[in-house]
Order: sequence, then C-alpha cells, then structure tokens
Amino acid sequence: MSITVSWDTEADQPPARLAAWRSMQAVTRGAKEEWLALFAADATVEDPVGPSHFDPEGKGHHGQEGIAAFWDKAIAQVTRFEFTIRDSHAAGDEVANVGTITTYLPGNYRVDTDGVFVYRVGEDGLIRSMRAYWELDRAMATAREVKPD
Repeated sequence: MSITVSWDTEADQPPARLAAWRSMQAVTRGAKEEWLALFAADATVEDPVGPSHFDPEGKGHHGQEGIAAFWDKAIAQVTRFEFTIRDSHAAGDEVANVGTITTYLPGNYRVDTDGVFVYRVGEDGLIRSMRAYWELDRAMATAREVKPD
C-alpha cells in the first residue's frame, strides 16, 4: 500500500491539527486499530455530514463500535488513500482542513473528493468528533478508471 499525505504546514501544531494528521496517516496505512485509538470512547464520526450511503439516517457513527463499523463499511473498501490538505484553520479545540481525499477503489477506479474536514479534540488530545463536509455527486463526477500501479 502506498502512503501519500501531503500537507504544507510546519511541524509544531495545535492538538486538533496533530490529531487530524495522525488520523490521515493511520488511514493511508490501513491501520484500523491505530486509527481507532485516536478517538475518545464517546466520539462521533460524520463522514459525510448528513444522510449518506454510509449513514442513511445522517446521525453519525458513535463510540468505538460505531466508528469501527464505519471503518469496515467505508475505509476498508478503498485500496489506497491520498490526502492533500490545501489549507488548515485551527481555532480552540478544533481544526478545519480544506483539501482533497483521493481514493483508489477496486477495479482500478479513482475518485477525488473535495471537502472541509473538521476535527474536535478533548484536553487529552483524543478526537471527540470528526465531521466531513463533501458532496457525493461532486465526488462521483470525478470517478475514472486508472491504470494499475
């Protein structure tokens, strides 16, 4: 598995930005347990925010069990991830990252998902919530077949 996370930022970061960075790194490596360990026991993941094929009721994935199920449903189905963060705005215990997540899917398809990805952490640095703002139709419009590596 190839690991690509590009982020034009300095090393010393606020806790929420650091947690987001660690999350992206774990996802690119397919490190489910490492990724889950970044989340507080009562954390919520909304990816995307609102109803979607991953969350038909739009209520998010709650707690370690719900977030692990989200991994299995969404992240584990992707053969490779690339994160490109073009801008990042840290404030208080949150960070809003603006960028593109490129996913490579079985059958040699690539999808580029532009969005805003918001992480909130607690005093312990664990992620309390991750909210991803992106549109399925826009992402699917970028789907294209690519040659295998």
